[in-house]
Amino acid sequence: MFAITSSGKWPAGYLINSNVEQLDPHWLEAFSRIPAAAVSDCLGRNVGGLGLKPYHGNGTMLGSALTVRVRPGDNLMILKAMQMARPGDVLVIDGSGDLTRAVFGGIMRAMALKAGIVGVVINGALRDFEEWQTGELPAYALGCVHRGPSTDGPGEINVPVSCAGMLVAPGDLVVGDADGVVAAPRSELPELLMRCRELLQREADTLAAIRAGTLDPARFDAILRAKGCPI
Repeated sequence: MFAITSSGKWPAGYLINSNVEQLDPHWLEAFSRIPAAAVSDCLGRNVGGLGLKPYHGNGTMLGSALTVRVRPGDNLMILKAMQMARPGDVLVIDGSGDLTRAVFGGIMRAMALKAGIVGVVINGALRDFEEWQTGELPAYALGCVHRGPSTDGPGEINVPVSCAGMLVAPGDLVVGDADGVVAAPRSELPELLMRCRELLQREADTLAAIRAGTLDPARFDAILRAKGCPI
């Protein structure tokens, strides 16, 4: 823990907020069967991380966001956040998109697994590529580079962050699979779950119609006519 200044405030650039309440296991169970693409579609198709690559293979990720904002190329506050992490947390790290130095590597991966962290999302770079290939810990990052981090700070823990174009608040639901990563505020989960289930049912009905050869061929023509396109 960092020393408080004589004024009673944190040093400039350092902030550690308490952990928020984790998501109820009910939501994790419910969303465990919802693909990231469906969550994205039901949030308006303009949400979710851009450019994040899975470095662990094809395993899925689901948990509560523990957010960290760091100086580009520095991992001090990530190390502190892992001390605060609870089983079921997903570390969401805003490293400003910096790809010149990795802020997470093999030793930190081992620490995260020991802490029960269920995923890592990095708006920046990781390293020790081969160690991630076992798939034990889902990891998404913008890139991979051999150059290691500094451990000097500053940084902030449990604050809203921007991660690869995705706004994430502490305690948000974080969903990841082979398509990418999406975060959803807990206040939206009841309605979001309903919309996702309806979407998946519509998609299942469409696939069934394709197999049966009963898909309405005039459906898209009707959309075009409504937009003024002569058919």
